[in-house]
Amino acid sequence: MEHHHLLDLEREARRAGSGLNVSDLLGHWQLQTVWPKGRTEANALSGWLLRSLGACLEISADSDGVLQLRNAVTLGSLMLQFSGPGKLKGRQPLLMFRFDQVALTLGPLTLLARSLPAPEAGREPFFALISRNPEGWMAARGRGGGLAYWTLRDSVGTHATCPQASSNGADGDGA
Repeated sequence: MEHHHLLDLEREARRAGSGLNVSDLLGHWQLQTVWPKGRTEANALSGWLLRSLGACLEISADSDGVLQLRNAVTLGSLMLQFSGPGKLKGRQPLLMFRFDQVALTLGPLTLLARSLPAPEAGREPFFALISRNPEGWMAARGRGGGLAYWTLRDSVGTHATCPQASSNGADGDGA
């Protein structure tokens, strides 16, 4: 995906809204490319590293339409995962979220599972959604100003390709 094309789509989304809704976001998204704030060239090293680590974003919704987000990276059987609730806000819209849990697992063994503190008021993370193409890609700008491009790996409810944390029967304290 060309950076200038994403910027054109972003201008249009800011002007008229992206038209995206919850059902457009559901699935397992593989991060492909990241453009740092103010840069027209993608950060090749960062993109390669995140793709190599299988960086993915899983977005699902419960029966009430409440979004759940899970962001994970893996290195062999080691997985770092952040999870928490999300919601859409505004016309563009913004995908507001809060990671309230972090887990580090090695295969089936949970090495660490902790609750995370809430961010300061007004500092909540978000993605300003730019576009979601029916061919299976999505673009958004994060709170820090970087531009991200993902491709759809699987729809939620089908084969889950984002790595899944497993429980080792511990009570979640990571001990």
